[in-house]
Amino acid sequence: MKWIKDEEFIRGEIPMTKYEIRIMIMALLEIEQNDICLDIGAGTGSVSVEAAAQGAKVYAVERRAEGVSLISQNAEKFGVEVEVLHGNAPEDIDETLEFDKVFVGGTGKSLEEIVDWSFEHMKDDGIIAGSFVTLHNLVDFQRALKRAGFSDVDTRLISASRVEGRAELLKAQNPIFIVRGVKR
Repeated sequence: MKWIKDEEFIRGEIPMTKYEIRIMIMALLEIEQNDICLDIGAGTGSVSVEAAAQGAKVYAVERRAEGVSLISQNAEKFGVEVEVLHGNAPEDIDETLEFDKVFVGGTGKSLEEIVDWSFEHMKDDGIIAGSFVTLHNLVDFQRALKRAGFSDVDTRLISASRVEGRAELLKAQNPIFIVRGVKR
């Protein structure tokens, strides 16, 4: 299995989920061949592309036009299929779809609605995960998962640093909270 490096993605001004965080997200979502996945707030499509490369059928929702373009470009670059939905979650997602896995990378101001909608449109034993930089969004997501009925809610703080330059300085990335829940 080959994971895609950050520098291989086509980038713009849209934030991208970094390499180490993407790998942890893939592991926590337990992405498998033929899973039906939803990536909400898909940004550049880095999580969508990694999931599709694992054999999942992926729907990516992004509200910004630049992001929609980047997701399509990255999917094409890596030879994977990602169904890109330009709009807002949850209102612009097909109501007839059911998902095995949902990743929440961005919510706008619709976090609770997204969690409730995801629970209603997720198959039994489906997994939801979200990544957050702020404690406020982390706590809101944890509470929303529990209120919606997700179980096995698990929270991790992931920190990654790299040695860079001739002076071999340690350059840290922002620590990221990843929260995971299961529909039972």
